[in-house]
Amino acid sequence: MYAKLETRTFLALLVGVSLAFVFLMKPFFGPIFWAVAIALIFHPVQNLLVRWLGERPNTNALITLVFCMVIVVIPVLVLVTSLVAQGVDLYQQIQRGEIRPGEYIDQVNKSFPAIQAFLAQFDISFTELRDRAVSLFVGGSQFLAKQALGIGQNTFQFFMGLALMVYLAFFLLRDGHSLVELIIRALPLGDERERLLFAKFAEVTRATVKGNLLIAIIQGALGGLIFWILGISGALLWGVVMAIVSLLPAVGAALVWVPAAIYLAAVGDVVPAIVLTVFGVVVIGLADNLLRPLLVGRDTKLPDYVVLLSTLGGIVMFGINGFVMGPLVAALFMAFWGIFIREFGHEAQTVRHPGTGPESEDENRGNRPESKL
Repeated sequence: MYAKLETRTFLALLVGVSLAFVFLMKPFFGPIFWAVAIALIFHPVQNLLVRWLGERPNTNALITLVFCMVIVVIPVLVLVTSLVAQGVDLYQQIQRGEIRPGEYIDQVNKSFPAIQAFLAQFDISFTELRDRAVSLFVGGSQFLAKQALGIGQNTFQFFMGLALMVYLAFFLLRDGHSLVELIIRALPLGDERERLLFAKFAEVTRATVKGNLLIAIIQGALGGLIFWILGISGALLWGVVMAIVSLLPAVGAALVWVPAAIYLAAVGDVVPAIVLTVFGVVVIGLADNLLRPLLVGRDTKLPDYVVLLSTLGGIVMFGINGFVMGPLVAALFMAFWGIFIREFGHEAQTVRHPGTGPESEDENRGNRPESKL
């Protein structure tokens, strides 16, 4: 009895210390999560280096990390810097009165009065909708300006998080396999189940990060290119914005190019409006509709509607990290229930319905007297 008390006390303290450690690491959730994602995504590169250079853990991890920095981290930093700089310039132009979002919406209403009549059928006030759109536009540019100011004031914190992510990624690339084996030994779930869950975690993380980011880059590049060809100002800014909103399945980049096409038609630029609409539907839209199921849904083995709902829910719950965390939680949910149904559902059916299977029928048949016919 005293031994049981000792065991229960130890387990209670173990849970308490583990929770305390989780809360201690909470401020660094972003860098830790992306370090894990980098280690998972670039693990095949490290395996390739092992085959080329042999077992040199430090050298292989360092080369893999430098490769990741060159092709991913540095370009993303450049794009984010450009986005913030152009967002600040856009906000300043709005403040100086050089850009008037309200007048653009009024121009659309003047050119297409049927829009206001259509909204009136649903008791939607066009004026109220206009004010909200202007507020959203101004608020978005103001948000970018504040982010630029915040980055300037918290430069040390930003680079500390970046350095922490790179530092952790190096050790995860070098020692990740040993760490996973240690966790498998520690968790009391059964080694086979734990390996299955870790494999699912790695599979979904790779699929969502690679798939969603690749789709975002493609759609942002295509959107920025067509804006530049049509002579729309701020093509780089709108291309980056389209890349960001394309993380939202189903709607994505259409949140940017559809209003732009409507405004072009409203001011009389019919040909550019048609070109932008056709390009948006055929090229940008198909890039999302064709690539997302292939790159995200196929690798995660999740239905398209589950990917959509889990991505939206993840963004609401976890912020920008939610486009990975949402499908990850959904995939783990389905993996856990799959294990339960496979392992416990069959046992429950056997226990609840004894003597009803084919084996029971054979046994009962053996206990019955043989027919004389």
